[in-house]
Amino acid sequence: MISRKIVALGTLFTLLLVILCMAASAPLRTNVSARNFEFTYLMTIPASPADAKTLRIWIPLPQSDPYQAIGGLKIESPFPYAKHRDPEYGNEYLYLQFPAAQVSSREEVRMSFQVTRREHLVKLDAHPVNAPSAEIDSSGLHRFLQPDRRVPLQGVIAELAVQETRGIQNPLKKARAIYNYVIATMRYDKSGTGWGNGDAIWACTAKRGNCTDFHSLFIGMMRAVGIPARFEIGFPLPADRHDGAVPGYHCWAEFYVQSFGWIPVDASEAWKHPDKKDYFFGAHDDNRLQFSVGRDISLDPPQQGDPLNYFIYPYAELDGKPFAVESKFSFQDRPSDGD
Repeated sequence: MISRKIVALGTLFTLLLVILCMAASAPLRTNVSARNFEFTYLMTIPASPADAKTLRIWIPLPQSDPYQAIGGLKIESPFPYAKHRDPEYGNEYLYLQFPAAQVSSREEVRMSFQVTRREHLVKLDAHPVNAPSAEIDSSGLHRFLQPDRRVPLQGVIAELAVQETRGIQNPLKKARAIYNYVIATMRYDKSGTGWGNGDAIWACTAKRGNCTDFHSLFIGMMRAVGIPARFEIGFPLPADRHDGAVPGYHCWAEFYVQSFGWIPVDASEAWKHPDKKDYFFGAHDDNRLQFSVGRDISLDPPQQGDPLNYFIYPYAELDGKPFAVESKFSFQDRPSDGD
């Protein structure tokens, strides 16, 4: 455990190594766009009630992967913390546990780090020679064929998936048919209540919602016809700004087809930008930052509450019960190499 220090985890050299590894492991492509920026994640803890005993907090951390490099992580915390991973998906997070009496007034935990985010583009018009399918075996795909609490695979979701893919054998064409259906049927609408929970049945009935609802319906239909699909969540970066606040999360999906590997999809962005409908079937742009994968997340050390519907904001428990903390996010673009 580490206490009351600004701790630098990673250096510029580490960041460069990660970028080089990304370049070496990713399929060779030219003209791939990338965005360099610094991201700040600020959590505010309110004062604890006088009779409270123990406060526990889990704060998600981004990880490097073939499409984003994370470096220079700095953590400012008045309380001890340790890094953990959830046992099912491998999501990384900070874990804090301390006497609630230590929070007599508002306290802050601040994280900042540098990111290089690359466009994730899969060329679907040609069979790839060096397919990334070896990155995962059938056991690793199994979870992404199973239901989530709010994404059942029976009943109306299964019926709808079969209806929209009837007569189609090719899994890529099945995926496109489901993608087309979701975009044609749903509308991006955050009015009223019910949206944002990623409830596939609600989305199917209401035919509206945010990115969580779009992709819950997409993932449920995909899994129902035997195509592995996974939920990913992070933050959007505005394409027309170079710094400022990030008001909330964004989520997207990937599905798996043998010989192509994981194929990116962003159905809600395609709905908002019809001219990019074809692009977002097989691509994620570089204006985003991923934090975690999956739904129904059980943490380690385990929370006493329900599994997390998704994990992008801090989760806290005070004496075993959910406890509200605040969070704010911001970014600052950084010069690219050669600028």
